[in-house]
Amino acid sequence: MARVTRLGGVEQTRTLTPRTAVIWAVLAAELDRRAGERLTVLDVGGGTGGFAVPLAEAGHQVTVVDASPDALAALTRRAAEAGVADRVRAVQGDGDALGGLVEPAAVDLVLCHSVLEVVDDPAPVVAALAAALRPGGAASVLVAGRAAAVLGRAMNGHLDTAAALAADPAGAAGPRDTLRRRYDADGATALLTAAGLTVEEIHGVRVLADLLPAAVADGQPAALVELERALAARPPYRDLAAQLHLFARRPA
Repeated sequence: MARVTRLGGVEQTRTLTPRTAVIWAVLAAELDRRAGERLTVLDVGGGTGGFAVPLAEAGHQVTVVDASPDALAALTRRAAEAGVADRVRAVQGDGDALGGLVEPAAVDLVLCHSVLEVVDDPAPVVAALAAALRPGGAASVLVAGRAAAVLGRAMNGHLDTAAALAADPAGAAGPRDTLRRRYDADGATALLTAAGLTVEEIHGVRVLADLLPAAVADGQPAALVELERALAARPPYRDLAAQLHLFARRPA
């Protein structure tokens, strides 16, 4: 579903999907609020630049920190092809080492998507994100949802795994789980609040997309995106989403 939107005062054409539509809507509102400013953006775990390159195209300076050299190489090629190589910087490193990679109070916007589920300890990572922000700066944080994982395992007949996920304090299913932890809205909010951030918005990402048959999702992509956006901020639908998107701010 291609859509033209205003991002940081610049028209952008992107294909919106259930994985990106809600996040882009929140980011676009923040960047439009600060239209005319050239922001310094930090994208932790930003990989190949799905968010970084469009932000650079809108005129912002973006640093991507990622542990994968292959992903960073793809990011560099993508930025060059988009003509924004001078506005995208690639830094190899992981979330656990973030405190030593970023200057304090130097960033206007932080993206931390699908990182806090896999780091050794999320608390110091979030503390480093908060420290990197200038007063008034904002953080876009995307985490895996616990409820969706429990329901998904149960619906696929893996009741023992669902029970383990539901009972485990971290929302993990044992040593073979690919994620160290999953979150609900209260737990994720508490983590960000403890680092001094104020959570302003919480949305669900992929509220329905992972539950629908492929024929339905692929056959009606525009309708699915619109329904996802309509349900994203509304409990209980929000809390059943595969991922939770929290938008927080460092107090001015």
